[in-house]
Amino acid sequence: MASQKELTVGVIGCGYWGPNLIRNFSSVKGWRVKYICDLNSNRLAQIHEQFPWTQPVTDATVLFDDKELDAVAIATPVSSHCSLALAALEAGKHVLVEKPLAASRADAEQIVLAAERAGRILLVDHTFIYTPAVQKIKQLVEAGELGDLLYFDSVRINLGLFQHDINVIWDLAPHDFSIMDYLFADKPVAAAAHGMCHFGNQEDMAYVTAFFERNIIAHFHVNWLSPVKIRLILIGGSRKMVLYDDMENSEKVKVYDRGVDVVDSLGGIYSLLVQYRMGDMYSPKLDTKEALRSEVEHFRDCILSERQPITDGHMGLRVVELLEAAQHSLESGGSRVPVRDMKTS
Repeated sequence: MASQKELTVGVIGCGYWGPNLIRNFSSVKGWRVKYICDLNSNRLAQIHEQFPWTQPVTDATVLFDDKELDAVAIATPVSSHCSLALAALEAGKHVLVEKPLAASRADAEQIVLAAERAGRILLVDHTFIYTPAVQKIKQLVEAGELGDLLYFDSVRINLGLFQHDINVIWDLAPHDFSIMDYLFADKPVAAAAHGMCHFGNQEDMAYVTAFFERNIIAHFHVNWLSPVKIRLILIGGSRKMVLYDDMENSEKVKVYDRGVDVVDSLGGIYSLLVQYRMGDMYSPKLDTKEALRSEVEHFRDCILSERQPITDGHMGLRVVELLEAAQHSLESGGSRVPVRDMKTS
């Protein structure tokens, strides 16, 4: 049966994130990690000690040339995503790419189109989408429990890890950009960003605002220079509001029956009365399954059923478009920059 087929995968990149992918691919039934690949032979040897059943190689073309290899997972610096993903797709492999999908809108678009031409599955590793917390919030949104969505406000700050090839927006903001993209049916049409570089040559803290056609706004605070680690998202709805605190151990998601009602008591703008609704708060029960494991299982299911992933190439492209708009705004002193969509270009 197709559902029992064992899929083989090679993981390119054994740095910070690669070992997590190797571990999860190794622990999910139906996957077999055939290759691990890294240019750093010392690092490769260390990872091979942890996963001795894999074949270590320093040349990615070994993976592409293996006609029996089903998939490739790419966990390398973002500047190399495009060339590696295109080579893997051209070789007929299904591809999982670490976030962000590419270093530019043009590169991301190339990857998406290449996957469609090849008829291969392209999954972008926006891991937070697969967390039980975000899945629960998605259920609340789709059920209409929050009402009309009004705003998305996030803080993602910590001390490090400094990146040499990308700034803090490209490093941290993709997490929250993808969560917003997943939860909000409306997509941003423009972005503005301000940031500051204190060390090295990349911005280490920044503020991004995303604007929509309707009365929705989103704001993102990202920072490598915080003395504390905070991962916090506020989502405001016309009926209820959600607080998602990823640093909480037991109550990551809290739903507040609180908000504002405006009543026209006499007629006319000067008679509008603001009434505050202060209802209950509850924290829904969440699963404890690791998000990356769910993602790896989802990748396999999508390959076998030939269906598009939740975090497909088009989501990855939209995230890169927002990143690029924010970058252009950053470079132009914070001006509002349009977010282009591939379908309208």
